[in-house]
Amino acid sequence: AGLIIFGQQAPFFEDDGVQFFGLAKQIRQFHGLEDRAFGLDAAIEILGISDEIDVISVSKFYRTQPQNYTDQDWFVNAALKIRTSLDPDALLLALKSVERVLDRNGKPFRFGPRIIDLDIIYYDELIFKNQCLEIPHPRMHERCFVLIPMCDIGADAVHPVFHLKPGDLLENIEKKETQEVILLDKED
Repeated sequence: AGLIIFGQQAPFFEDDGVQFFGLAKQIRQFHGLEDRAFGLDAAIEILGISDEIDVISVSKFYRTQPQNYTDQDWFVNAALKIRTSLDPDALLLALKSVERVLDRNGKPFRFGPRIIDLDIIYYDELIFKNQCLEIPHPRMHERCFVLIPMCDIGADAVHPVFHLKPGDLLENIEKKETQEVILLDKED
């Protein structure tokens, strides 16, 4: 589960980038549908009130099968497109702050259960890696739960390394049968 980001140069912020985020929230079987999407809605609202972040668009919400560690509840995922004045490292710090606000305990281990998980997927056409962050996200091209929401709001975005659009990357995924992604109808 992850927050999806991909981008282009922001026209009305001279040097600011446009990013897309995918937001993920752990689905708890004992919660109702409104609670399942609450973490996503809360994260979007928190990001939207920041002076450094302008939320441009949000994808549909999807119920998604857990990956890597599968003995856990399903997730809710979405993509969020933002415009920001923050550089990638500062943006990551802002996202981690939102995660701490919404989930004080965090995830117990890598790929484990969590309430919210926000990841940078793209930051303009930037190719970047340091100890804390890699852009584009190193596994995004292998994940249906990232690419399907990206197709909703950024179907024309091009991966800066593979030079493919999200739909093309989605077609290249070999193990789609273990990556179920179901449109979440918030009205049910």
